[in-house]
Amino acid sequence: MGKLAVRALRAVLVVVLTGTVFVQALMVWALVSGSDPEDGALPLTPLRVITVLGIGAAQVVMVCVWRLVTMVRRGTVFSHAAFRYVDVIIGAIVVVALVWFAVTALNAPGQRDDPGVTVIMGGIGLAVLGVALIVLVLRMLLAQAVARDVEAARMQAELDEVI
Repeated sequence: MGKLAVRALRAVLVVVLTGTVFVQALMVWALVSGSDPEDGALPLTPLRVITVLGIGAAQVVMVCVWRLVTMVRRGTVFSHAAFRYVDVIIGAIVVVALVWFAVTALNAPGQRDDPGVTVIMGGIGLAVLGVALIVLVLRMLLAQAVARDVEAARMQAELDEVI
């Protein structure tokens, strides 16, 4: 991974992480201060709590991606230490999907006249779960690469002994 790609990815992560922290702070302020009264159209308090939780899960993913990029730059990504970050990413994506399903459930009563919106939102939740499955497949590829790397190191050690 080139230096330009790493810098670009880190710049994007910093901007997005800063923006999400700002949005979270605004949501928490609205919850604590009660400055935004509900008009009854949607239950805003549960939606705000769900939003804060969902953003938190996305922030966890960003931090784990940052750590994995660091491991790539150092050449240590093909190690067992990388698995914990990938596992956390998978868990956070599943949490985001569950949060999205909660938003869908909160929104569903208002969509009785047009249930297609609820179906589309449910489909988006399934797509997010699909992303978790894709990352799980990538984790399996990482496991194979780590196993091959360990095997190559063992074979190199045997070769060094012979020579």
